[in-house]
Amino acid sequence: MRTRTGRAVADLADTCRQAEALGAGALWACDHLFWHEPVIECLTALTVAATATRDVTLGSCVLQLPMRSAGAVAKQAASIQLLSEGRLVLGVGVGSHAGEYDQAGADFHIRGHQLDDGIVELRRSWATGLAPGGEAGGGETGGGETGGVRYRQLPVPPDIPVWVGGSSESALRRAAHLADGWIPLFVGVDDYAVAIERLTKEADLVGRPGPAVVPSIVLFVSVGGDRDVATERGTRWMSSLYRIPPRAFARHLVAGDARHVARTIRRYADAGARHVAVYVTDDEPLEQFEAVMGEVGTPTGSVPSGSVHSAHLPPSPVPAPSAEEPA
Repeated sequence: MRTRTGRAVADLADTCRQAEALGAGALWACDHLFWHEPVIECLTALTVAATATRDVTLGSCVLQLPMRSAGAVAKQAASIQLLSEGRLVLGVGVGSHAGEYDQAGADFHIRGHQLDDGIVELRRSWATGLAPGGEAGGGETGGGETGGVRYRQLPVPPDIPVWVGGSSESALRRAAHLADGWIPLFVGVDDYAVAIERLTKEADLVGRPGPAVVPSIVLFVSVGGDRDVATERGTRWMSSLYRIPPRAFARHLVAGDARHVARTIRRYADAGARHVAVYVTDDEPLEQFEAVMGEVGTPTGSVPSGSVHSAHLPPSPVPAPSAEEPA
């Protein structure tokens, strides 16, 4: 999408409303604290989405938790969960950009361990408002009335599912052990089916039945009647987003007409995905998303009723200071 100067909030809210009207089951926002293009902060974008919509799930895909205070993120997420009346999914991950960690003053090399600890801290923070007397997570901290009894996170939000992003084996194990869902990207459908088997087995090993972890997937799509043209357009857009040569994305992009995209979504659902997040690689994503949604319910593209298809919000819905910029 493109936003008009001074209209970032209104344009983002309008995009959210239109996506919901088109049938999106969820809206996802990506996360960067330091990036080469203007980006609205992830949880702020989801707050706008919460006030602009009524029923869709809202999620971060994914919040780079090791760059932040987990306690502060817990409070922000709880506030969004209350504002949205229980529609938030908090997706978290480690990211892959060392330079962004440097700018944030965080240690890139221990981010996996920090994410594990951060997920535990999120849940500890939410629990402080649940125990009698506020003693959850440590009770008194040695300061009498200034201990755990007095300092809690209130009001207590509805349960907040925590999903883990990432396609690595470490991310899969982390999801199986600690999270309520797994949402990778850049995974082919055959590899995805095998990964879901590993996810289920890993969850079973730690005493968590398979349904406890929702298997999901992010699909980058470019819709067009000419597959070659759609591929060139989509990979060029992804290159501008990630600053990586377009050819690096060719095998990860689902390009073609809406029926082809819908059939690919169906293949992932058949492989075990209970949620498919559609990331349209275009500044104006709604037209392509509408075309895909028009096909997912047809006999050739129908998706099992247990799965949900959703839209990924544009990554940069903020104009540059003196010019309108693509999102």
